Amino acid sequence: MFIGRDRELASLNRLYASDKFEFAVLYGRRRVGKTALINQFIKDKKAIYFMGVESNVKQNLENFSKNVMEFGAGIEAETAFVSFQAALEYVFKLAEKERLILAIDEYPYVARSSKSLASTLQLLIDKYKNNSRLMLILCGSSMSYMEDQVLAYKAPLYGRRTAQMKILPFDFADTCRYFKNFTHEDVALIYGIAGGTPQYLLQMNDRLSVEDNIKNTFLNSASSLFEETENLLKQEVREPALYNAIITAIANGASRMAEISTKVGENTSVCTAYLKNLTALGLLKKETPYGEKTSRKSIYTIDDNMFRFWYRFVPENQSIIVRGAVELAYKRIEPHLSDYMGNVFEEICRQYLWKLLLNGESQVEFNDLGRWWGTDPSTHSQTEIDIMGEQDKDCALFGECKWTNEKVDVGVLEKLEKRSRLFHYHKVWLYLFAKTGYTKGCRDKANELGNVTLVTYPDIFEYMVPGLYS
Repeated sequence: MFIGRDRELASLNRLYASDKFEFAVLYGRRRVGKTALINQFIKDKKAIYFMGVESNVKQNLENFSKNVMEFGAGIEAETAFVSFQAALEYVFKLAEKERLILAIDEYPYVARSSKSLASTLQLLIDKYKNNSRLMLILCGSSMSYMEDQVLAYKAPLYGRRTAQMKILPFDFADTCRYFKNFTHEDVALIYGIAGGTPQYLLQMNDRLSVEDNIKNTFLNSASSLFEETENLLKQEVREPALYNAIITAIANGASRMAEISTKVGENTSVCTAYLKNLTALGLLKKETPYGEKTSRKSIYTIDDNMFRFWYRFVPENQSIIVRGAVELAYKRIEPHLSDYMGNVFEEICRQYLWKLLLNGESQVEFNDLGRWWGTDPSTHSQTEIDIMGEQDKDCALFGECKWTNEKVDVGVLEKLEKRSRLFHYHKVWLYLFAKTGYTKGCRDKANELGNVTLVTYPDIFEYMVPGLYS
């Protein structure tokens, strides 16, 4: 079952419909669904699909030749083209007669084994682009290679592409569409522990409880997710041990550069490079208080929910997990799940606000959303705001998110209203987000203020994926 990727498919189909030479670059982290997207796109079209392997040039050329000859001649050929240039030129000539797609998946494997491949493609694109009806797709999971060797200014293929797409994990709405049997609350929890990466979502069984899913995956030393973080780092980076130490430090509360550096025992210049790579991979996020340019207050957080959950709960329980003490491990984790879900719920609420804006239903037409933290001058204490978004210097919204089984009381609203006055906007709109609901006092205060929207998690779910479970 193929889910989501509507915008990406629409973009690829627009390129295909041009009936002229097109060159699209697709890249994104492993497990994010790039291959599934390509296969969905080409399933009803004339296409040659080739996946590179981590081998030598001979092996990749033989495999590529086989794919090309099966398409061009309709037979399984035992002989290979003498070179990638000969094979690719054959494809370009085929595409002079008809619309044809050539998709090279895991392109970095092929290009690393054949150092001249990028220059060969550059030569053939320049030679045939005016007469060819080829749609070329290069896809890769090595983010650094694709960005440095395909998209970068100094790369041979720079200036030849007609489109590029960074394939990201699913958002909350698309994640919900994976499951039909979870409750509304269960889906939020699953998004919190698995994130939006398709391969991780496939490990979740919506006919089991969230508890059983956690036990079967994160607390089972034989499951693929138990070692996924380690395996992915080994595939993506050269020194996984130090990267692992940095993520562990952040998971355990170190968020500022100096704190992270102290925790891992490396100077800040070393940590800066590693943090930059982890951020580029989509595993970490660098945040600055909303509206501030200085990096002095910047913090780092884990941006991938599966990684966040794993590093928060698995390492400290690893010894008992490998000994099969699943029930004991879950007993230690369960009391902390509600607190863990706080940041996840904030992200879901931000996605909800973005959908309101894109549907023309937002009270404030903000340009961006983020968190804010700083000093309250009236109390000289640190304070923070979960969500903030500015329309202009005169208008902004502020939001507070509470993932708790208790109804949100008036005090939460009064605190948000007070914090909004730390800024000097003439028009302010306040959003409160609650897992369950609000006390009568809170609802009465919201009506009195007149600039408040009270939203519950069921409201969010129904708005993001209307009628999914009806």
